[in-house]
Amino acid sequence: MSFAQLTDARLRYELNGPETAPVVVFSNSLGTNHRMWDPQVEAFTRHFRVLRYDTRGHGESSVTPGPYSNEQLSKDVLGLLDALQLDRVYFCGLSMGGMTGMFLGARAPERLHKAVLCNTAAKIGTVETWNARIDTVRKNGMRSVAAAVLERWLTPGYRAAHPAETNTVLEMLEHASPEGYAACCASVRDADERQSLGNVNVPTLIVAGKHDPSIPLADARYLAERMPSARFVELNAAHLSNLEAKDEFNEAVLRFLRS
Repeated sequence: MSFAQLTDARLRYELNGPETAPVVVFSNSLGTNHRMWDPQVEAFTRHFRVLRYDTRGHGESSVTPGPYSNEQLSKDVLGLLDALQLDRVYFCGLSMGGMTGMFLGARAPERLHKAVLCNTAAKIGTVETWNARIDTVRKNGMRSVAAAVLERWLTPGYRAAHPAETNTVLEMLEHASPEGYAACCASVRDADERQSLGNVNVPTLIVAGKHDPSIPLADARYLAERMPSARFVELNAAHLSNLEAKDEFNEAVLRFLRS
């Protein structure tokens, strides 16, 4: 178990793979932690050193007072890289983690070789929807939303065929800090990267889920159309494409990162 001390928070991280290999950073979705990337570790550590971390407010990282912002969560990544003395890395983020990648790609491109933005958009949801989610979680805890979130994240067919994997995700959601979750909901609510997409000049792969109700395909394609060096891939999955379409995800992302 490893921690990096930043200015006002402590980030939990895991670093796996050959010490001399290039580093790829994985950034988790809202309500999960670094364990959501377990399906990637074996395949990616054949070629990379894999750095996974718990976003502020999640897992075993600090739950500092909210609300958080996309800028704050993105600067946490830069602080983690500085603490580990990593100059440039590859980056892969899903949903909220993808918004972090957009911020870094536009404002700190010198720290990235390439970026992979999965199941994410430049603007996600409405203020009203996020405020309702925040209120519900603060009043009733994570169990009040976890099951409904899970239904949007994984297709019914996948949930039926993979009960163990599905339950792992559910447990992550149910055990997330309500305050940390609410603070990160505010970050997603307030983030709007639409005007910055043209500044993302690092080679970028957009990964979309064909059955993702949280991020419509049009929103994912919008990213690819407005980034100068973006490619687009659509997988047969809902929101957690890295889990539901694990093999296809790993193949597509590794091919992009290693090309």
